[in-house]
Formats: sequence, structure tokens, C-alpha cells
Amino acid sequence: MPDRFSFVPATADRLTDIEMVFDDCGGGRNCRCAYWYLPNADFKAGWGEGNRSWFRDLLDRPRPPGILGYHGNDPAGWCGVAPRAVFDRLRRSKPFAPVDDRPVWSINCFITRKPFRRQGLSRLLLQHAVEFARVNGAECLEAYPVDQGCALGSGELYPGTLSIFLDAGFIEVARRLPTRPIVRLDCR
Repeated sequence: MPDRFSFVPATADRLTDIEMVFDDCGGGRNCRCAYWYLPNADFKAGWGEGNRSWFRDLLDRPRPPGILGYHGNDPAGWCGVAPRAVFDRLRRSKPFAPVDDRPVWSINCFITRKPFRRQGLSRLLLQHAVEFARVNGAECLEAYPVDQGCALGSGELYPGTLSIFLDAGFIEVARRLPTRPIVRLDCR
């Protein structure tokens, strides 16, 4: 089945497909990745239609904010990836504070539509997000996955699981929360 998936940058001309992916996820339907980009008060105030409108504006910027996966012609999944500096949440976070002064890109969100779950799509989205970041000049990629050593609900897995990042060659560089390491991959 992995050979039936294809991946493209998430651009404004694919808005309908991107929305189909987000709308098939309880949290994603209302968040639209605004959690990472906006100050918390703005994110909460925009929950739902406000964040949806904000995301449409985000897609109009020159650099796409992520990768969209398709299964045949069906939109199947999303992975958010962009320079760390654009994410307000990361600028303010103590647990995810910078490890060093290196300019990094961040992978922070995966959404898979229900019909395409448990088919390895997150791993493929990660692979293509890495390539997208490299092509766009990233020297280093960082992520904040969930270490599934503790029992978690599926709604908490949106940042990805530690295992998919380790399997892709990322290494753990810090852990300031018991279940949320910071992992990195050198892209040079």
C-alpha cells in the first residue's frame, strides 16, 4: 500500500484537500495548526472558524507550511514542517526551548484521515517532510514527539511518536518532559 501514496507541498490551490484531512480529525478540525503559530490566547479565541480562516491566510504565504499526502487521488494525511522561528509556541516554551543556537526547522503535527490510519502514512509523511525541509534550505530538523512508554490516547499523538523519528535517523538531544523528547536530524 505505501506505493499508492504520493506527497506534495501543502499550497493554497490544495485547500479543499487539506481541509478534508483536518476535518477528519477532532482536534485538527478546530486547531488547524494554529496551536503552534499563535499566542495561546489567540489560538483559543480562534478555536474553530477563526483558526480555519487564519490557516487559509497561512497557505497564501510564499512557503508552504507542510506536506500533504494522497492515496491515489484521495487526500490522506498532513505533516506540518517549517522553520522553528515561525512558531510562537516554541519561542515561549520552556520544555521545548532551543537546545542550542543552531537554526532549525520543526516538524510538529501529523494528521491522518481515518481510512488511511495504520498503513505507515506517518512514516512516509515524515520522510517527505524531511526532503521538503532539505530542498527549502533546512540544515537541521527538530521534532517534539511523544514517547509512548506511557499510556496515551490517540488524540495525544499528533506530534508523532518517538519511534518513527528514531527509525528515520533522528537522535534524542534533550528531554525536559517525561514523555516529550526533543529529537534532531542533521540535513546537510
